[in-house]
Amino acid sequence: MKPNHIPFPPWIRKRVSTGGHYHATETSLNQWGIDTICIQAHCPNQHECWAKGTATVLILGNICTRNCPFCSVSHGKPTPADSQEPKRIAELAYQLGIHYLVITSVDRDDLPDGGAAQFCNVVSACREKDPSMRFELLVPDFKNVQENALVLLDDIQPFVFGHNVETVPELYPTVRPGGSYVRSLQLLEKAKHRWPESQTKSSMMLGLGETDDQIRRVLKDLRDCGCDRLCLGQYLKPSKNALEVKQFVHPEQFARWAEEAKAMGFSWVISEPFARSSYHAEEGSPA
Repeated sequence: MKPNHIPFPPWIRKRVSTGGHYHATETSLNQWGIDTICIQAHCPNQHECWAKGTATVLILGNICTRNCPFCSVSHGKPTPADSQEPKRIAELAYQLGIHYLVITSVDRDDLPDGGAAQFCNVVSACREKDPSMRFELLVPDFKNVQENALVLLDDIQPFVFGHNVETVPELYPTVRPGGSYVRSLQLLEKAKHRWPESQTKSSMMLGLGETDDQIRRVLKDLRDCGCDRLCLGQYLKPSKNALEVKQFVHPEQFARWAEEAKAMGFSWVISEPFARSSYHAEEGSPA
């Protein structure tokens, strides 16, 4: 039996543009052999961001050790960390004039530090080229190695520390079976406790079958663990085998969630259908 497909509403339309710096960004990414989450996750904002001369780099390969059914990133046995990757990313950022770089990675449960050392290496290499560059790290949950990972990240402060809870805890068995809602909250809380002057950030996808009360609980849980910044966006099916969209949330509802989140104390909120973790990340970021 075929699943019931909900037709796209009129507000789920994204104008594709290849103007501005799009081709320069594409050329540089290809030249330096850099992966991006823009491509691997089929981000709807890819053309917009690349046209502005920026991209979210994906480190540690494009093979994830987990297999979350909302995500289009391939899963399996990853390759070893590439020792030349930090230098290539630094050259890319310098060539494109990127002053605020968002760095993310696949889950690397095979590594003893969860991949934290590679985040450090990338930031250090970029600072050698441009000491004024600022960074936002969008990290995995560092399963079983959170303390070790955070100790390593001490050396590259300051940065915005991001980790996405992705969805409400009731949907984790379906949406994020390899993750743990409690573990994700613990990571955000540990990061805020360790670096109280740093901004912490998380993101949720809406439209997977969650209720309003469940969303409010997550927002409260995030604030209780000191999370400063929030991104809420519409889940869009990235591949044919991914989970189906249960509901398209109206832009007016996203606006209401933004107001509610700000009232709860989040210092920075983006809440709209096409919002993604790194979308407009540099706006309002600490200097």
